[in-house]
Amino acid sequence: MSDVLTDAAFDAVRAGNPDQSPILAEMTEYGHDEHFPIVGPDAGRFLRLLARLADARRVFEFGSGFGYSAAWFADALPADGDLVLTDFDESNLDRATEFLDRAGYADRCTFEAGDAFESFESHDGPWDIVFIDCQKTRYADALDRAVPELRDGALVVADNVLDGPASPDELRQAFAGTAPSDAAAGIAKYVEKVRDAPFETAIVPLGEGLSVSRYSP
Repeated sequence: MSDVLTDAAFDAVRAGNPDQSPILAEMTEYGHDEHFPIVGPDAGRFLRLLARLADARRVFEFGSGFGYSAAWFADALPADGDLVLTDFDESNLDRATEFLDRAGYADRCTFEAGDAFESFESHDGPWDIVFIDCQKTRYADALDRAVPELRDGALVVADNVLDGPASPDELRQAFAGTAPSDAAAGIAKYVEKVRDAPFETAIVPLGEGLSVSRYSP
């Protein structure tokens, strides 16, 4: 179910989408069984579509968990593509490696445990897509780090901008200028940064809300 879409809209989206591949269905079930937050299959399909529309070859993730969003991105990348996964918990990346290897995508992936910001500094741009799903208080900092390494026309996608660690009501208040939590304040600060040039941004109510921004310096 979704706290962003109405039940009827959620059911319609789910009914209209095709089935997941067996490995993605397994990853979805694993996330649900382990109560591990994931973008979900509907948002995942949208991420894959974004990667294809952007003709992406290089993707960096600030926060990857067990590789769920990465599996959707990887499916859109060419065989010689470059996808960097990061997570503080090495066991999450071990699970990501297992899933993505079984899916046939591990050869285009780099798995880096530790601070995503340090990992980002160790790689050269330009990037076609940067996905932000780290600590919400660091979203704006991740954007600042990413901007100098983005190609013209690159996409920056942030998760949890309508729900998640901060509730929809908290986020509504934060967007209006009164942040009731650090997470809500961090997301609001990020959204303020991508509202105007050099970005064009839309918030998409899939999963727990995706902010999708096209960079054009």
